[in-house]
Amino acid sequence: MVIDVRITHEEININEVVKEMIKNSSSEGSLVMFLGYVKEFVDGHRVNKLIYEAYEPYSTQILKRIVSEVMDDDITDVRVYHRVGALNPHEPVIYIFVIAKSRSKAFEKCKELLERIKREVPIFKLEVRDDGEYWIVGDGLRIKRDSL
Repeated sequence: MVIDVRITHEEININEVVKEMIKNSSSEGSLVMFLGYVKEFVDGHRVNKLIYEAYEPYSTQILKRIVSEVMDDDITDVRVYHRVGALNPHEPVIYIFVIAKSRSKAFEKCKELLERIKREVPIFKLEVRDDGEYWIVGDGLRIKRDSL
């Protein structure tokens, strides 16, 4: 069983990760990947950038806990990488890779990981738009940042 989770400032080379995962698999036949990226428009307004911040040691610990709780005997390899820093529209933010013995299990666990990561990992998001700055709280709730 392989588990690799990281908070990173760098973009991930998807092809390298997929090749490595497939090379290391033996009796599995499915790899599911989710890639989340920065939206260009939200609520009719242009997003200039999305700033992600995290206390990396703690956020990484939470990621590891979530992955270990989601794992079961049908899952043999999970990789979760979440970027931090100032990201522009269309730049990748979160990568989730799951290898499982069945495709249905791989899809199920990938979705479960995504939903738990969005709810539980303390990564803070500030959306800088053409109409101001908004803290993103939870899954889609935006609170306008007050001017100082």
